[in-house]
Amino acid sequence: MSEAQAEETVLDVKNLQTVFFTNSGLFRAVDDVSFTVRRGETLAIVGESGCGKSVTALSIMRLVPDPPGRIVGGSVTLEGTNLLDLDEAEMRKVRGNRISMIFQEPMTSLNPVMRIGDQITEVVQLHQTMSNKQAWAKAVEMLRLVRIPEPERRAHEYPHQLSGGMRQRAMIAMALACRPTLLIADEPTTALDVTIQAQILALIVDLQKTLGTGLVLITHDLGVVAQTAQRVIVMYAGKKVEEATVEDLFENPLHPYTRGLMASMPAVISLEARADARLTEIPGMVPSLTNLPVGCAFAPRCSLAIDRCRAEYPPLQEFDGKHLAACWRAAEKVAAP
Repeated sequence: MSEAQAEETVLDVKNLQTVFFTNSGLFRAVDDVSFTVRRGETLAIVGESGCGKSVTALSIMRLVPDPPGRIVGGSVTLEGTNLLDLDEAEMRKVRGNRISMIFQEPMTSLNPVMRIGDQITEVVQLHQTMSNKQAWAKAVEMLRLVRIPEPERRAHEYPHQLSGGMRQRAMIAMALACRPTLLIADEPTTALDVTIQAQILALIVDLQKTLGTGLVLITHDLGVVAQTAQRVIVMYAGKKVEEATVEDLFENPLHPYTRGLMASMPAVISLEARADARLTEIPGMVPSLTNLPVGCAFAPRCSLAIDRCRAEYPPLQEFDGKHLAACWRAAEKVAAP
């Protein structure tokens, strides 16, 4: 990484390891994951449920429930500060201020007995020196920024008085109130209908560009990735199995798991398509993280697996510049795309 790139880097995650101690054994939720996010960049983390996407986000925020979970290795550096070295009091000064998170379901994150304006005001006053009047004005300004109609009136309302889309906008307003340098959005549109999903995603990306915030977008939807991200990480069974720019990933996916995800995406049916055309599915199931197979965790589901795949885990290798993949057969795909 050049000095210019290093200056742009907002988040640098290196060899992150997060485990859960369960009755079934040690659960490696995030296993040796590394990535960076630059200022103003959108990095998407994709994969099936249970692959470690959300635990990666919670690890960055230092919100992994302990017990049973614990971050046992690696570093999470936000603008030169290793968040894993901070005590809880210092971390509280960072959360909601320099780094914020938007969760899947706003009703679990918003306080049902506090007015929306009061909740944003509380966040602002926690991190910035403002009078009650100034903080309330800031809350109204943020609601206007996320395009909530009649923000002065809505600030006096409670979460249950807002629609799902409005609540998610209020969550975004709260997350961005202190102008964080990094925003994490964990499946931010899952609970919303399709038309509102598009509006919320466009809003997040628009505000991110306006504020110059780095964005980590966690999703299972590759269509969303194609519209919003510049770089993508694909995770499987707690590990990073591929990383590339959006263009490279969609043009030439190197890992069989990534190709499986793409083949299972619904597409617009063409006039020539058969009426009984079906989506392709990835056979089998994600393995238990307490009982991973020897070698590549995807090998039992992979039609391209060879004996080496079942015996030895492939390292992340670099292909064509900055395209990374952990697959013994990725070089064959590069040679004959």
